Amino acid sequence: MLDYAKVIVTGSPISKSNFKLFNMHGRAILPYNSGKYHDRYAIYEQEIAFCARLQNPNIVLSQSLIAVLKVFYKSEKRHPDTNNITKSIFDGIEKSGLIVNDAQITRLIIEEFYDSKNPRFELELFGESRYNMKYEICTKKILDEPKEYGPPSNKKNSYLSKKSTFANTKEAAEDSKIHCSICNKVINAENSVTANNGKMRICKDCIKKLF
Repeated sequence: MLDYAKVIVTGSPISKSNFKLFNMHGRAILPYNSGKYHDRYAIYEQEIAFCARLQNPNIVLSQSLIAVLKVFYKSEKRHPDTNNITKSIFDGIEKSGLIVNDAQITRLIIEEFYDSKNPRFELELFGESRYNMKYEICTKKILDEPKEYGPPSNKKNSYLSKKSTFANTKEAAEDSKIHCSICNKVINAENSVTANNGKMRICKDCIKKLF
């Protein structure tokens, strides 16, 4: 029984969602011979199918599969959403005949890397009848600098607006709390007394210390 295959396709991986057009009925289509930029996805899908079949001649995986996908982007700053890449890749793999249907993929691990000289993806397929998958999340002994992500340019204003609203709400909530004028602890109105014509509020613990 065939239970393993590996496919490597060179070039920057692209996402299917970036190349959809819509016909007059609002239905999504993927052109392949329009002579325009949108043909690029269909060509890429055909390239995946060709490489998959060339690298795995006479192999058809028909059982449920574990997939390990490593995506190597050319640039760390600009690349498609990795979660959207999987659909593009498995459409091409299915078209090659290497698998029967992409629904066979029951477990999937995706890893993102960067290689400016050799962008590509590497896909390994393991038959579940023979292989199992184990994984664990562990704490690093030496911490890396966190990679901070900002919102896409078309959602930046919305993100900043939400962030500002959250900050203002948080400040308003802090302002509404009652603090002891001496120890600055948050207190309840019932467990405190006012002083200086109502300008100060002092908790009972501080009152005891004063007297």
